[in-house]
Amino acid sequence: MLTRRDFVQGSLATATAALSVHSSEAEAAEKKKKRKTMAIVSTEWRYHSHAQHMGDRFLHGYPTDGVWNQPRLDVVSLYADQVPKNDLSRPRQKEFGFKIYPTVAETLRRGGKSLAVDAVLLIGEHGDYPRNELGQKKYPRYELFKKITDVFREDGKSVPVFNDKHLSWKWEWAKEMVDISRELDFPFMAGSSLPVTWRMPAVDLPRGEKVEELMGLAYGGVDSYDFHALETMQCMAERRDGGETGVAWVEGLRGDAFWKAMDKGSFEAGGWSPKLFEACLTRTQTLRQPRPTFTHWHPTPKEIREMVKEPVAYRYQHRDGTRATMLLLNGLVADFNFAAQLKGRNAPLSTLFHLPPTPNVQYSAELMGRAEEMFVSGKAGYPVQRTLLVSGILAASIESMVKQKVLKTPHLDVRYKSTRHSTFANS
Repeated sequence: MLTRRDFVQGSLATATAALSVHSSEAEAAEKKKKRKTMAIVSTEWRYHSHAQHMGDRFLHGYPTDGVWNQPRLDVVSLYADQVPKNDLSRPRQKEFGFKIYPTVAETLRRGGKSLAVDAVLLIGEHGDYPRNELGQKKYPRYELFKKITDVFREDGKSVPVFNDKHLSWKWEWAKEMVDISRELDFPFMAGSSLPVTWRMPAVDLPRGEKVEELMGLAYGGVDSYDFHALETMQCMAERRDGGETGVAWVEGLRGDAFWKAMDKGSFEAGGWSPKLFEACLTRTQTLRQPRPTFTHWHPTPKEIREMVKEPVAYRYQHRDGTRATMLLLNGLVADFNFAAQLKGRNAPLSTLFHLPPTPNVQYSAELMGRAEEMFVSGKAGYPVQRTLLVSGILAASIESMVKQKVLKTPHLDVRYKSTRHSTFANS
């Protein structure tokens, strides 16, 4: 039989439970209200595009340092400049609830009248865009960046921006992007995964050492993977004695001009260091074998010529005299390797920049981890000047290669200091 006491206690328990549920819901709503928000501005979002690799990280999380990281920001809006047949932006919108807007301004303002996000991820890579007379693909990174910063300027406030890969195919635009970030005073980072991925062995160029010559040995296309190769070199070079001083001249070589330079045997003679080239070969894990039944057969110059059909080299010299050579040798290797000759040391310092395989491309998660940290802290983890200088070296090297002449580069007077700590993945 239900007594009055039982009834009162049951009623109190029910009321307490209801209050508890209401309190939990209120706390969850308040917690969600306090979370930072981000907008993604992209060229296209499809499987294996940079937008997919990077944007997905902020939708469902990603592993870093042995734990599954739940993003501290919510993706609330997206702009996609192009929508290919295999588009994923619409399915992602349906599944995760962000909104796609027809313009960059509406994306940042979320359909309102003023800036309504706490961070912007700019991914101007992939898509159907024309090439200029030098063969550079005219990705609209600069144009999209300007639309973002127009909102900042008009609304009188700004938020951190991360720009995927190099800043622009055009030097003047790349420099303007950095200048605008300073003018409007917002944290700005850029670049790719190479500087933050794992290294084998896990070494960095000792900060403050004098460097005589640098080399990057890689693969891939011009105006594409050459950026990655140059970036592996620059994230090391910037740590040398005195910091970065800029680049005085560049020379782009391909075809017969490449083979002639390789035969010269030294940088001073117009080629590059055979010692550094061999150091890079000791690190690659993809060295093609001219004799199929052997492993680690050291290829001769003749065998390299037979395996590599379209060799590319960018030779350049930093303003402090440090020499550098980037080599793209498709058919010989299929990874990114680095070597440096430090003053006073006999053996070169060398390493492989390791990129874990598809479909998960863990190196992209490492890069977005750095972007997320900036979005939350409001502080850039490494200098955007690195990407600015690499953007300039790349543009000048392509121009030099097409025009078949050495180009002086007084405009590449980019000076900066590296971070004191290393920023690559090591756990």
